[in-house]
Amino acid sequence: MYVSDLALTDFRSYTHAVLALEPGVTALVGDNGQGKTNVIEALGYLATFSSHRVAGDQALVRAGAPRAVVAAKVMRAGRPRVLELEIVAGKANRARLNRTQTTRARELLGHLRTVLFAPEDLALVKGDPDGRRRFLDELLVLRDPRLASVRSDYDRVLRQRNALLKSAAGTRRGGSAPDLRTLDVWDEKIAAVGAQLLAARVQLIRDLRPHVQTGYERVSAGQGPAEISYRASVIESGAQDAPVAAHEEAEADLSDPALVQAQLVAAMAALRQKEIERGVSLVGPHRDDLVLSLAQLPAKGYASHGESWSMALALRLASYELLRTDDDFDGDGEPVLILDDVFAELDVRRRERLAQMVSAAEQVLITAAVAGDVPEALAGARVDVDAGELTRVR
Repeated sequence: MYVSDLALTDFRSYTHAVLALEPGVTALVGDNGQGKTNVIEALGYLATFSSHRVAGDQALVRAGAPRAVVAAKVMRAGRPRVLELEIVAGKANRARLNRTQTTRARELLGHLRTVLFAPEDLALVKGDPDGRRRFLDELLVLRDPRLASVRSDYDRVLRQRNALLKSAAGTRRGGSAPDLRTLDVWDEKIAAVGAQLLAARVQLIRDLRPHVQTGYERVSAGQGPAEISYRASVIESGAQDAPVAAHEEAEADLSDPALVQAQLVAAMAALRQKEIERGVSLVGPHRDDLVLSLAQLPAKGYASHGESWSMALALRLASYELLRTDDDFDGDGEPVLILDDVFAELDVRRRERLAQMVSAAEQVLITAAVAGDVPEALAGARVDVDAGELTRVR
């Protein structure tokens, strides 16, 4: 799989831009603030409907423009697919596939797969759980686009249940007993969809685990071992610093959606008083975490800066390997690999190891402030970016 053509209209700093691409390595080179990252952000958004830089869509639409459009021609198994996504801040996206309007924008998901590594990924190791949950869920949708609806349904039901809890909390403070019959219905709804999401995450971690272990060992030259596991709020799995084995053992109880659904309902019943007092849902996938460990210790708080970078790299490289080796993707599952200003952040040894590991990918897109930041092992096409102008150098 590779992207042969990309067109942007009113996306970020670009009024209009067109870029022809080829398999292999393409480096976008230019000073900071010239628009390099905007180009690869557009591709990442087309693949996942989310940005690695901002949470909302408003910043993606050029100031003063009513909408932004990202269009790309994707070659899969020798067949072209034209993807077009219209972004209107605050409204639902609209999409076209092969020039035909889709019923729902998410029908575009799965036609382009990307794995994007950026300096922001250090937050996967050092940051809060919401970033790690987002990492899991975006990878889930890349593997199986049908899970986008599960994720969307869970977010919707969670908002509605939280609104009811806040209402009950307000009523309680006013002295009247809240009517909780409606809450029982929402408990069942959120448990049903939450169990699907949670079980899918656990299976993903099981599939991802060996690739993370291998990736970390390669990028860190034999250091480690690196482990990943799932901490579920529905199961009491010990303190924050509990050994990784405890979380892996708990995963065995989370693979059956029917069992997880019953556990979620029971947990919500046990926590109902606290949830009403706080006006928020205290158990479910939105409270879970991806546990990253090095030598049986949590990476967050214990890993050095270099080890944190290696773990972040291992997560993205593992994602790439998992997608590349998926069996049910029309025989062409290799994703486009995007490295956004990564090499400037890495020491020489990690830079060289990463370059060797990704050089054989079908398509690699790199951004760099100076051409010298791109390792020789990744020499290829070069596009200079200057004030939003894209100029092919070689």
